[in-house]
Amino acid sequence: MSGMTTTAHHPFKEPGLAPVIGRDPAILILGSYPSRQSLAKCEYYGNPQNQFWKIVEILLGIDHTLPYTARCSRLVEHRIALWDVLATCTRDGSADTAIRDPVPNNIGGFLDAHPTIRSIALNGNAAGRYYTRMNPDIPCTILPSTSPAYARMTLDKKVQRWGSILTPHIR
Repeated sequence: MSGMTTTAHHPFKEPGLAPVIGRDPAILILGSYPSRQSLAKCEYYGNPQNQFWKIVEILLGIDHTLPYTARCSRLVEHRIALWDVLATCTRDGSADTAIRDPVPNNIGGFLDAHPTIRSIALNGNAAGRYYTRMNPDIPCTILPSTSPAYARMTLDKKVQRWGSILTPHIR
């Protein structure tokens, strides 16, 4: 993270996180853009209230309490890559609804560089909106957001929906 300080009244713009990727990924999971907590920790889904790692634990058996690097290593063993639709944006706080001036990541170039990817899963509707606007010809599946802000669906329902994408690729 840059040395820039922010308050709730000053939007920030800084680069997102580098992709988490192994040698031959089969699934690419894309969020919209990392939360302030995730950026500060340099970790995807770094907010402890985010359900992503809990869902991964239930479906893939990767303990959500392991150190981040260990969780990522195990995720790539399952041929799953993580990245975001947006490379950067201006945002006041962490809410996807506050995103302004979005700059996309080069998803097409990423897919060209990793031709083993067979499935793209989008973590939530905000990621889905940005993705389909910026990559209209590349098919994807929009899954329920794992964000703590999305509480309309139970964890069990989210696990069921995420399982339809993740479990066919379990090694």
